[in-house]
Amino acid sequence: MTELQEVQITEEKPLLRAPGGPDPGKKHQVETPYGIVTITIHGTPKPKRPAILTYHDVGQNHHSCFDTLFHFEDMQEIIKNFVVIHVDAPGMEEGAPAFPLGYQYPSLDQLADMIPCILQYVNFTSIIGIGVGAGAYIMARYSLAHPNTVEGLVLVNIDPNAKGWMDWAAHKLTGLTSSISEMIMGHLFSTEELSKNTEMVQQQREILSHATNLPNIQLYWSSYNSRRDLSLERGGDISFKCPVMLVVGDQAPHEDAVVECNSKLDPTQTSFLKMADSGGQPQLTQPGKLTEAFKYFVQGMGYIPHVLDKKLSQGGLILHDAPVPLTHRLSVQCRLGGREPVPLTHPVPEQRGGGAPASSPHHGGVLLSARPGDETASHL
Repeated sequence: MTELQEVQITEEKPLLRAPGGPDPGKKHQVETPYGIVTITIHGTPKPKRPAILTYHDVGQNHHSCFDTLFHFEDMQEIIKNFVVIHVDAPGMEEGAPAFPLGYQYPSLDQLADMIPCILQYVNFTSIIGIGVGAGAYIMARYSLAHPNTVEGLVLVNIDPNAKGWMDWAAHKLTGLTSSISEMIMGHLFSTEELSKNTEMVQQQREILSHATNLPNIQLYWSSYNSRRDLSLERGGDISFKCPVMLVVGDQAPHEDAVVECNSKLDPTQTSFLKMADSGGQPQLTQPGKLTEAFKYFVQGMGYIPHVLDKKLSQGGLILHDAPVPLTHRLSVQCRLGGREPVPLTHPVPEQRGGGAPASSPHHGGVLLSARPGDETASHL
């Protein structure tokens, strides 16, 4: 095994991207038993490759939730190998009119049940799912119901638990003193971000204050707060059958829920990334870190046979090819803000979809840690 080397990393936080981007993709409307859902497709199908399917959080659409991450330069090197399907929850797409009074919005379970219709429409049999908040719950619920169609999950800010009576009472009390917009802001951002009124907080508050589909957003919010417990159990019958990467920001609103979710999952199949200085939306504040983690997550699944020499656009790190035996597990430790290193492991399957032969795969071993200016990475 190649000797472990300590690499210092520096990263400047990226500029926020405005919603939308240079590549709008192709929009389609898909009919399902629970209504019409809008999807946006990027890329062309690749042989023997799953699609990457995303689902956004409450108060967002696929642009505001994912553009910063998917337009990040290094992310382009990954997603060029896949078709990307962004799903907008019903009534959340840009320009969506408000639903008529009395409209019955789908539950989160029903939103998950729309995904088979989407896959049938685009003619894909498997996906790598990426979800944030409510979208993470939807992706998780779909994966539990259709495990053979999900090859990997990235779940950001997931809360797998139903609201208890105390949570329900607190939510009702908050609703008496706060607007829907402010409750959603508290769901999306940390207390520190809200108190500092960061640029991202200002942008999100502006979006909600001018949203013509705010009644739709309220319906999605209500469905999220009425979610059922996923009933995950480590070693039990209800568990994910694919590799999972859990992501949450340090001091984020959902930190405790994600930690609890991690305790219920198979540790040999689960990576847990707690990102310092990322607030409640790590995919927006730290896209470089999340891109690097996602790169090795997908690589561990066998879809990226090697990591080319490439200096990150932020500077400070060069990645090199590093051959490892097929039976070796990608095991990386990242130092999170001075805490004990957290192991991130994935089994390394045979190579799929081309690339290096299965008998001699190449797997790099660098995963970025989560605090700018105070980082180390292990290089296998």
